[in-house]
Amino acid sequence: MKVTPEKNEKVSNMIFGTIYPLYLNRLEKNGRTKEELNQVIKWFTGFDENALQTLIDEKASFGTFFNKAKIHPNAHLIKGVVCGYRIEEIEDEFEVYKQCRRMEKLIDELARGRKMEKILRK
Repeated sequence: MKVTPEKNEKVSNMIFGTIYPLYLNRLEKNGRTKEELNQVIKWFTGFDENALQTLIDEKASFGTFFNKAKIHPNAHLIKGVVCGYRIEEIEDEFEVYKQCRRMEKLIDELARGRKMEKILRK
């Protein structure tokens, strides 16, 4: 599937704080914890728990969230299909969409019980 400018814009304008509880709910149903979710997000974006809470309180969009993030140098190793999109085939012009799908891939791996050292691409 191809990402469109409209799709990128839609994701960019979504509020991170409304999606975060959905990520957490999914993980907790699969026996994972908030601490593990935050560990994955911290590895990927550089945001610690305080920074995450600030972004949630500010109602930051995904666009703002990823613009402020310091994406991990090994993020390019996150590959695969999420929601019908092959991450490595998403064009660079749709950077927010690509980063969002990468983060969702990490969360998906966590929910499926993958070991943390593999999720964090060590």
